[in-house]
Amino acid sequence: MNAAIRFLAAPFRRAHHVRDVNEVFDERLTFGERLADRMAAVGGSWSFIIGFGLFLVAWALLNTVVLVGHAFDPFPFIFLNLMLSMLAALQAPIIMMSQNRQAAKDRLDARLDYETNIRAEAQIANLHDKIDLLLGMAGEPTGHQAGQDRAV
Repeated sequence: MNAAIRFLAAPFRRAHHVRDVNEVFDERLTFGERLADRMAAVGGSWSFIIGFGLFLVAWALLNTVVLVGHAFDPFPFIFLNLMLSMLAALQAPIIMMSQNRQAAKDRLDARLDYETNIRAEAQIANLHDKIDLLLGMAGEPTGHQAGQDRAV
């Protein structure tokens, strides 16, 4: 019996290296890619939206109420529009770079999951073969043969 247990337990004693997709992906990031991810995280947060909204309200109040006669950017706020356009022109590609990198990370994660599933399937098939062999050695019908007996 001990030999059978050792025979069945041998595949489980092997240490398989499971890779963490986050570690695999993050170790290859350059400084610019990490900076783009950080900027996208900040630019897509509620604190940024609220803070930027407060900045826009302060800009409008400063140029319409506080500096009534000497506003540096009067009502149509042309200078503010120029700054917002330049910010959007820079922010959009940075966010797209971060999204592309996240898509690549998701593809790597899917591939590693697939490899794990293939290994698990092979190990399960190996265990089935070993159990069928042990049942055959014990003179009992294997799972495959027992299924045929029931069908007859």
